[in-house]
Amino acid sequence: MSNDTRKQAFALAKEAYAAVGVDVDAAIAKLKNVPVSLHCWQGDDVRGFDTDPSKPLTGGIQTTGNYPGRARTPEELMADIDEVLKLIPGAPKMNLHASYAIFEDGDWADRDKLEPKHFKKWVEFCKARGLGCDFNPTFFSHPKCDPLTLASPDPETRRFWIEHGKACIRISTYLAEELGQPCVMNIWTGDGFKDVPADRIGPRERYRESIDEILSEPYDFKKVKPCVESKVFGIGVEAYTVGSAEFSLSYAAFNRDKCLPLMDNGHYHPTEVVSDKIPALLAFFPEIALHITRPIRWDSDHVVLFDDETKEIAREIVRCGGLDGRVDIALDYFDASINRISAWVTGYRNLQKALLFALLQPNEDLKRLQDEGNFTKLMVCQEELKTLPFGAVWDEYCRACGKPADGEWFPQIEAYEKDVLSRRA
Repeated sequence: MSNDTRKQAFALAKEAYAAVGVDVDAAIAKLKNVPVSLHCWQGDDVRGFDTDPSKPLTGGIQTTGNYPGRARTPEELMADIDEVLKLIPGAPKMNLHASYAIFEDGDWADRDKLEPKHFKKWVEFCKARGLGCDFNPTFFSHPKCDPLTLASPDPETRRFWIEHGKACIRISTYLAEELGQPCVMNIWTGDGFKDVPADRIGPRERYRESIDEILSEPYDFKKVKPCVESKVFGIGVEAYTVGSAEFSLSYAAFNRDKCLPLMDNGHYHPTEVVSDKIPALLAFFPEIALHITRPIRWDSDHVVLFDDETKEIAREIVRCGGLDGRVDIALDYFDASINRISAWVTGYRNLQKALLFALLQPNEDLKRLQDEGNFTKLMVCQEELKTLPFGAVWDEYCRACGKPADGEWFPQIEAYEKDVLSRRA
């Protein structure tokens, strides 16, 4: 498409949206400053750098596929992330797991002894690129999973993982202070049982007490935002998950002065949708956190698409004022069956598309129709909005961010695979 044709298409799109009361320029300006966390673990299949990479993932974590080019070192992972940053619009943040600590000169530390210095290289990376950084304790793929962690009946095991959680609070404070942006610190474990348990409440009481101890570590809630994330089930914990939706939401509700609820839209039953849960939680919580993925039948962490539920999640974020600091947004998926950088870029751009699409809705007018009981016109308007020239606005948004439009970025992925990824053993 020539530059003149692109400009003409955008002018016509602005006119079409203005006819329904939408300010396209305001929507573009708004989205350019919305932070969305980019998860580092897509680049190396959740392997990290603190344990033997040949060992299998444990704790309900699994990737499928062995596409060539997995990052094997911090340098390779950072180079891959740099390639992603060239191709995604908006205001990305980094999102790290504790297992991505970088040890120099043999300065290895187990997870209960991690320190801010082990993430100094990540801070340098983020500072050089103007990125904030979110953080996650890593309660999986470690010999101290017995297989339980914070819910273990063994006091020694629990103590190890509590100390890990406290260390992560300190690291999150370091990230927030060094990078000048709040750090969302998410607590998730794969604790549970493969078959029907004899005691369901005991592990949950221990889990509650362990999280209490972790959050007793001093922190500024304006800088560090601990979250508790639920899950319905996982590999090896098919029958019972300690941190269920009811547990995690109840914990956050009773501790709303020091932690947030976090919903991952792959962590619910197949017929549940997180889009409906967002306004339900925002009726009670001033702030919530989201992990956005794409489940297929179970939490399989597929690359995010521009599909109906992703669009509906984005609509609810926008309708509820979530872009004004009420909803902390992050991506969370890991696909090892396709080019990993393309997976990152595709998912990130699709979430950006969904947010822009939501910002281009005349939400106040639609709400008025609902409140007036004019459901006939509401349906007609919502359907007609679907065919407005969104693509031209998306194209302009990418260019406003200095990033390639659709149809322009994939050749760069192919070139990087040929020149860099294919050379990795």
